[in-house]
Amino acid sequence: MSGKRKLFEEVATVDAAKPAAQPGRIDKGQDGARRAIRLWLQVLFALVFLMIAVGGLTRLTDSGLSITEWRPITGALPPMTAADWQSEFEKYQAIDEFRIQNQWMEMADFKVIYWWEWGHRQLGRVIGLVWALGFGYFAIRRQIPTGWHGRLLWLGLLGGAQGAIGWWMVASGVTQGEGMTDVASYRLATHLGLAFIILGFIAWYIMELGRRASDLMQARRAKETRQWGLSTGLLHFTFLQILLGALVAGIDAGRSYTDWPLMGGQVFPATALSFEPLWRNFFESPGLVQFMHRVTGYVLIAFTVVVWLRGRKSSHPNTRFAFNAVLAAMALQIVLGIVTVLYGAPAHIAIFHQTLAVIVWVLILRARFLSGYPLATSVRGAS
Repeated sequence: MSGKRKLFEEVATVDAAKPAAQPGRIDKGQDGARRAIRLWLQVLFALVFLMIAVGGLTRLTDSGLSITEWRPITGALPPMTAADWQSEFEKYQAIDEFRIQNQWMEMADFKVIYWWEWGHRQLGRVIGLVWALGFGYFAIRRQIPTGWHGRLLWLGLLGGAQGAIGWWMVASGVTQGEGMTDVASYRLATHLGLAFIILGFIAWYIMELGRRASDLMQARRAKETRQWGLSTGLLHFTFLQILLGALVAGIDAGRSYTDWPLMGGQVFPATALSFEPLWRNFFESPGLVQFMHRVTGYVLIAFTVVVWLRGRKSSHPNTRFAFNAVLAAMALQIVLGIVTVLYGAPAHIAIFHQTLAVIVWVLILRARFLSGYPLATSVRGAS
């Protein structure tokens, strides 16, 4: 039992044994290795970004069906002997794409498209390995921040699903006697859409880990709700346009009508509804698919301006700049889309168009994040 205090005894002398309060103490033990995990996610982001670009080039070079089997483990090794190469070539020669479209190919030509597809699949394996090693390392060392185990595991599950969907997509084109010379466009759209979803989650996690958990909790109190809602709508609308772009790419619809703003001299192309039953036109008619992509682009840029007008009213300079960047990138993307059409979607312009879509996607995410978690600025720094 402690003794009685003297009336005028200094409190400091009595409480000297107690530890002094430390700022940020709440975060300790919960934040884990945020900086290291963020760096790991940045590596994953770069790899997924590269994967989307390589996937686009694989499609543009018509290389996606060159490997006719899905071998997640043994497929990591390419053909090593002349006999192995001959075996792979014979498998390719048996499918409709070769028999209808590529009978002119010899072994040297086949090797070119094979290496594109093998590199695409190999990059997928590298991404899976980087995720598994990183997650395992941080989990074993118990350095994953509180509440982040499920999020990081979710990335791995999405990556695994992407691999399976990739084969589901390729399998639609590995046919014999069905007349298929490409993969099903809706499966291509699913595959590309999931890639953007994965990239979006990684980007969001990187942004969250760039600030302390306590800072985010404080910033959330200043959330600009209207901008958050509009930027969320813009994100979803842009995703729809990305899926429509994948449908265009899947059936080479970008090379069907190369005039603008009309299509074949008409507002609505004459061949837009040429397939039976009617629903097939929404996936397989080059005229209708390109028309939908164009009209959605017009509405999207108009909505982007609406969102930007709201975003520029933000009281936070960083948020305003983020919305300015969204508008600039979206305007450039619309112009590039028109150029892609006018030149008949050559590979170098088409891949730039797809890559810029990734940049637009991430910039919208950034603007949305800053609307929900604005960066505090001093009165002097605010304009």
